[in-house]
Amino acid sequence: MVVVFVLVAVAVLALLAGVHRYVWRRLVGDTTAEGGLARRAGTVAVWVLPLLSVGAFAGGRAGFPFWLQRVLAWPGYLWLAVLLYLTLALLVGEAARPLLRRVLARRASRTAAAAPAAPGAEPAVPEAAPAATAGPASAEAEPAAVPPTATLAAASATKTLPGTPAAAPVEAATDTDAPAASPAPEPAPEPEAEPAPDSAPAPHAPADPSRRLFVARAVGGAAALAGLGTVGYGTYGVLRGPRVKRITVPLARLPRSAHGFRIAVVSDIHLGPILGRAHTRRIVDTINATSPDLVAVVGDLVDGTVADLGTAAEPLAGLEARHGSYFVTGNHEYFSGAAEWVDHVRELGLRPLENARVEIAGFDLAGVNDVAGESEGQGPDFAAALGDRDRSRASVLLAHQPVVIDDAVAHGVDLQLSGHTHGGQLWPGNLLAELANPTVAGLERYGDTQLYVSRGAGAWGPPVRVGAPSDITVVELASKRT
Repeated sequence: MVVVFVLVAVAVLALLAGVHRYVWRRLVGDTTAEGGLARRAGTVAVWVLPLLSVGAFAGGRAGFPFWLQRVLAWPGYLWLAVLLYLTLALLVGEAARPLLRRVLARRASRTAAAAPAAPGAEPAVPEAAPAATAGPASAEAEPAAVPPTATLAAASATKTLPGTPAAAPVEAATDTDAPAASPAPEPAPEPEAEPAPDSAPAPHAPADPSRRLFVARAVGGAAALAGLGTVGYGTYGVLRGPRVKRITVPLARLPRSAHGFRIAVVSDIHLGPILGRAHTRRIVDTINATSPDLVAVVGDLVDGTVADLGTAAEPLAGLEARHGSYFVTGNHEYFSGAAEWVDHVRELGLRPLENARVEIAGFDLAGVNDVAGESEGQGPDFAAALGDRDRSRASVLLAHQPVVIDDAVAHGVDLQLSGHTHGGQLWPGNLLAELANPTVAGLERYGDTQLYVSRGAGAWGPPVRVGAPSDITVVELASKRT
């Protein structure tokens, strides 16, 4: 087991190192000058930010002072979310790079081709015909300088044998003319025609460095805007507090007297170095505004000890419901001292259901410990919670993780209320959550048992949600009996 853990840890560290290297290259190496201030600042950031992330994750387990955990948490956790969406945006940008370079190259070619037609530019000299160097074209250029005899000699030169150079007969005719005749000036050879400005570059010519830099900065800037904008919006969604979601769940064995019974379900509040007392107060106010008959807190209330977060949880004492408020543990309670937290929430007026059951008007409400408690001998015990109950009554089970649904089906539970998944929290995390959970979010049926999974009211790690908004769900029970 230890060897597997070490291998997984090494693989994760290697992946993170590779991702940071890639982000540095695209955002810093390709867009800044070597030795410049921007290059040095970007390099330092790529080294420091992941260290802050490691410190944020390890702070609680290592026993760092709570003030230090709070200092490390914001930049450390947020950087992980930024890194995710920067990487995704840069990968999309890889497809855009060649297209953008091609568009710029074509635009440059069109600009170069149109340059001679610009005002004040000299027109291109047309290429001369090969036989016009010493022929009639020269004579037409300066008719007064060529005597008639030279013209006759030039005309006779056109009758030379094939393969004889055209200049030889002309010279002979000129030498045999009358002495009084002036020798015709030999026409100057025309310069070789230069290639037109719009001629295509050599096939292996290097790309324009300025164009390459422009593309790198354009793609990098767009990726940075996309990544930071996504994380900013996702952070706002968490800090503003969860929204209320309402669903109706019909239960075959629910009596008419319990028809319309409302349970406010809240999970995964995750009080910690980032989300504190103000977050708890927002949740309590939102729940009370729904006027529920019962409040169910289904695990992962905290990420820290009672000593550090006890005051942050105190607003829970203000929860208002006709039939009270109930609590079951989540896996994070067992990372934070579950026994102390069970005692603390009891002091705040919530009733812990540790593998226990209570009778509510018209149905049984049961709760089981989280499966993480098995390491402490406090795992879920369905027999204790549901084994001796009257199965003619409807039953509602509070269980933090959806994976215990098979046990709920085996014990005839009508409805299981869970959390744990966060709905994936950060897209595409929902794809990974689907691999480990039967239901990631929402209501689904398994045999005669229905399972509802809340996305949760807080966030773990980065205080960011993308594609999985936080919620508090009001579950209204409906009777099928006439």
